[in-house]
Amino acid sequence: MKALVIGGGGGGIGRSVTRGLAAEGARIAVADVDRNRAEEAAAEVGGVALAADVRVDDEVEAVVARAARELTGLDVVITVVGGQLAFVPPASVHETPAADWDLMFDLNVRYVATAVRAAIRCFLAQGGDGTIVSTSSIAGLAASPRQSAYGAAKAALASLARSVAAEYGRHGIRMNVVACGPISTPVARTAQAGLSWDWIPLGRPGTPEEVSDAVVFLASSRSSYISGQTIVLDGGATALGPFPPDA
Repeated sequence: MKALVIGGGGGGIGRSVTRGLAAEGARIAVADVDRNRAEEAAAEVGGVALAADVRVDDEVEAVVARAARELTGLDVVITVVGGQLAFVPPASVHETPAADWDLMFDLNVRYVATAVRAAIRCFLAQGGDGTIVSTSSIAGLAASPRQSAYGAAKAALASLARSVAAEYGRHGIRMNVVACGPISTPVARTAQAGLSWDWIPLGRPGTPEEVSDAVVFLASSRSSYISGQTIVLDGGATALGPFPPDA
């Protein structure tokens, strides 16, 4: 497996995904906005380090093309970059500035669409076959109070995966999404300090390693008949429906 991980240099989900792919024997290109982080993560797994700012379309397209050159082909593209609280504060719909809407879409779906287009062109040029996996959030599955822009962007990501599955399945190209509930990353632990997890049936946030397990599964041939799907990884939180657990 030859894989590109966009956002694979971070200390949370991205790094765990990079390590998880390496454990499966993959050859990996790690792309990160911080070249030092990319180099550190790539050195750990014997991979290729690339730098790119996902807010710049040309850099996203270039990083996909370069990964294919460096790895002499490309089988998998994984997008990890995204989030809200590290970039914009929570706010009600009518109080969310237009600039925050733009940033949330840039960081959570626009760059993914750019990477997807570049990846599909690469896969088709290789004769077909290829897999795309994007990390997402349960904020895109229902209402997202005080994070409407983030939720809307993540909902768009799931729709994009379905479109890719429908259009390119005949070429052996798949795309799936992992929608995460709270995950205990370094950034999230700071933002969520003191919060109770009683609302999650499993009673705790997930770990980056648990996200990695799901992403690596969807990237591998073990999920070869799964496409256009959103796999929910949330400790059972979205299974509660409209009723409290003790109703």
